Amino acid sequence: MKLSDFQKQALLTDRTPASTNMSADAARLIPLLGLAGEAGQLLAEYKKRLRDGPGHVLFVDRVSEELGDILWYVANLASKYDLDLEDIARQNLLKVASLYLDHDAPHRFDADYSESERFPRRFIATFREIREGARVEVWTEIDGRLVGSALTDNAYEDDGYRFHDIFHMAYAAILGWSPVLRSLMRLKRRSRPLIDEVEDGGRAAVIEEGIAAVAFDYARKHQFLDGVPDVDEALLTTLRGMGAHLEVASQPPSAWRQAVLDGFATWRALMKNGGGKVEADLDRRTIRYLGPPDSAITTAAADVAE
Repeated sequence: MKLSDFQKQALLTDRTPASTNMSADAARLIPLLGLAGEAGQLLAEYKKRLRDGPGHVLFVDRVSEELGDILWYVANLASKYDLDLEDIARQNLLKVASLYLDHDAPHRFDADYSESERFPRRFIATFREIREGARVEVWTEIDGRLVGSALTDNAYEDDGYRFHDIFHMAYAAILGWSPVLRSLMRLKRRSRPLIDEVEDGGRAAVIEEGIAAVAFDYARKHQFLDGVPDVDEALLTTLRGMGAHLEVASQPPSAWRQAVLDGFATWRALMKNGGGKVEADLDRRTIRYLGPPDSAITTAAADVAE
């Protein structure tokens, strides 16, 4: 049976159709309450299953019945909002696919630029932690070249934010996007002034730093995602919304999820080892920890980013 047919037939047994003297709000409230009630019944059946175990021999039949009742109320509510159940189902599948399935959305935003304005397809970053008393700094090299300046946590307590450049590298590797890293690596697309201003300029970099800070605050409240297999859809919506007017808007939620989870997995390894080497592969969309840094400590001043 098609969902559209089910929706039409469900209306034949509607005891509170919109044509009655009942207000539209009241007519919509009844299927909403019905949904809540049937969901409660489904939970009650599961409670019996937990209590009685195999003795609850009708468990599957009861689940089927309760799901049918839930579907009836869903169809009824859709009808009272002039919504098509098949459209709802189709849109939901697209949404869930964008959240969890791998996508081949183009992410080589600099593919048609010269080499001096393109991210390398693979690079090795080395994070070196230098401690002087209570002060801790992190210096970063990419393919043996110092980038940016020494970073501290800029906080009263040690929270590891000094390693936050790893998040920009994760965005570059998995999303193909990072105005901050593009500036640090001196790869801004100056050959196209408007792109340089909008996509690689100060506003875009501030937005990216904001994205990293929002994700960090979320992770702080969730054990820095250690053992956490997923992130809230609301977080992904917020992060994507912050960059909605930039080229990265083309990247699906699934790619953002991967960037957040893999970025923090690498960050945790850097924290555990006091630095280390990281590989970013833009073709494979991966970022991974390779191991602790060698014993050499860089003392030269970092280049000043443009």
